[in-house]
Amino acid sequence: MSSTVMSGNHEDQQMSALEETRTSLCDEFASISGSDSAVAQYYLAENEWDMERALNSFFEAHMDSVFDVEDAEETKDVSGNKRKGMNSSDTADTSGTKKKFKTDKVDCIDLTAEEPTCSSSVTVNVKNSQAESAVTESDAEDGKFSIISWNVDGLDTLSLAERARGLCSYLVLYTPDVVFLQELIPSYIQYLKKRAVSYLFVEGSDDGYFTAIMLKKSRIKLLESEIICYPTTQMLRNLLVAQVTFSGQKLYLMTSHLESCKNQSEERMKQLRVIFQKMKEAPEDSTVIFAGDTNLRDTEVVQVGGLPPGVCDVWEQLGKQEHCRYTWDTKANSNKTVPYISRCRFDRIFLRSAKTGPGVTPDHMVLVGMEKLDCGRYTSDHWGIYCTFNT
Repeated sequence: MSSTVMSGNHEDQQMSALEETRTSLCDEFASISGSDSAVAQYYLAENEWDMERALNSFFEAHMDSVFDVEDAEETKDVSGNKRKGMNSSDTADTSGTKKKFKTDKVDCIDLTAEEPTCSSSVTVNVKNSQAESAVTESDAEDGKFSIISWNVDGLDTLSLAERARGLCSYLVLYTPDVVFLQELIPSYIQYLKKRAVSYLFVEGSDDGYFTAIMLKKSRIKLLESEIICYPTTQMLRNLLVAQVTFSGQKLYLMTSHLESCKNQSEERMKQLRVIFQKMKEAPEDSTVIFAGDTNLRDTEVVQVGGLPPGVCDVWEQLGKQEHCRYTWDTKANSNKTVPYISRCRFDRIFLRSAKTGPGVTPDHMVLVGMEKLDCGRYTSDHWGIYCTFNT
């Protein structure tokens, strides 16, 4: 065989490898950004096939003006015109009872009060007083600690302003002490900051898409925060940690959005190991709560050696209640049009109670966001988790 032929074969192999690499990058870009392969190819080529630069360019071009129409409508609404919030709809509470949220009288959700309440903006009808007390008593008792964890799907810009108002409706209704959010974009978090002024925001980044932790100022004091990078992430993921105090107790609050897609199992398990290690390293006098979109399959938890000693999966600890098992459910949630049914427990809460001093125990869990908005979509393609703890 001549050297010319061998050289030609080598060049063909190089071109084939380059094409395969770039196709993979396009698929990954499209998955992260929610765009198609043509858009992915354009932004990657414009940015010399650098994934991070391409994503940042995409977000800057498409996301900054997501709420421009919303802000313009707000200006008009000063005259008193009202806008609708969520439709009346049913959702299950932990007792299995259906509760009904009637919000057709809601105008723009405003969280500017230091202690937002749901009485002026959301009417809650329940079929018995026990179901009502399951939610409201947790906020009334100072000894209870409450959280919401939610992947809000900020990368999906369809009806995003109305979906953000939907999130605000739940913050008004449940008044959680801490909110763990994943898949935020800059315009989304700026929208929240204008409305949820009773919360302090700790952010995992300031561009692209990222996580954040919201802390109710009247109940939580922030001591310090840090961002822990995942060295081999291909999807801009990290671990956000906030050290806080609540009623004199020390808490380590953590959130993350672990690597997505089935074929990223190895990277996802690496990231889970980082989380578990940080939970184990936290001081013994501190309670550690991780809440976020883990994208985990149960077999992956087993493969990393299971939960560390002293760490529990809150859903399992509360009896593995079926009504709040699936946080990603394409059978019930129509925001994503996929040709298959997928029901997974992607969103999870892990707890390591303080080893010395007062402890924290799980009390109550329910899924939120199961009501369609007036736009015909849900607040997110994930259900959120509302959870309370005894302290």
